[in-house]
Amino acid sequence: MTEKIIMTSEDIRRSLARISHEIIERNKNTEDMIIIGLRTRGYPLAKRLAANMEKFEGIVVPVGALDIGPYRDDLTVHPSPTHLTHIPVNVEGKSVILVDDVLYTGRSTRAAMDALIDMGRPRSIQLAVLVDRGHRELPIRADYVGRNIPSSRDEEVQVRTAETDGIDEVIITKPNGSSVIRRDERERIE
Repeated sequence: MTEKIIMTSEDIRRSLARISHEIIERNKNTEDMIIIGLRTRGYPLAKRLAANMEKFEGIVVPVGALDIGPYRDDLTVHPSPTHLTHIPVNVEGKSVILVDDVLYTGRSTRAAMDALIDMGRPRSIQLAVLVDRGHRELPIRADYVGRNIPSSRDEEVQVRTAETDGIDEVIITKPNGSSVIRRDERERIE
């Protein structure tokens, strides 16, 4: 596998700061807001967004963690060993900011929305992602994107966070021996 760093810890910090400002700007009333991160790497990103909002504007927003394993349509492929959801407030009537690390097919986001709806009826659901890599299979798009990273289906985009992996970075991997990288693909990942 060929591995390339496409976002450093500083890139991630800047992207999360920008997303935090965009969330504040778009949501004038933050009193009924909750930020919910998808397990595993969406949760630490959600906590960082909430910390930024408090630092920048003095806004304190509750943060929750959502385990979408029981709602996945590929449960037999990726079973969830335990239910690790922790939402500190009722989502009924709230503006929910869902946070995930990578938006790819849209299936994780769909599962997260199903899980939220089972908990109550939020006023709105917005999606914030650190990386949007394309290749959607469902009509889902992010409201807030740290970085768009066009990729091919045989590449893998991985977000690593200090909280779970000991380092902040985003990498793209491509299998060795796969087709020759076209010039436009090489420019895209460089």
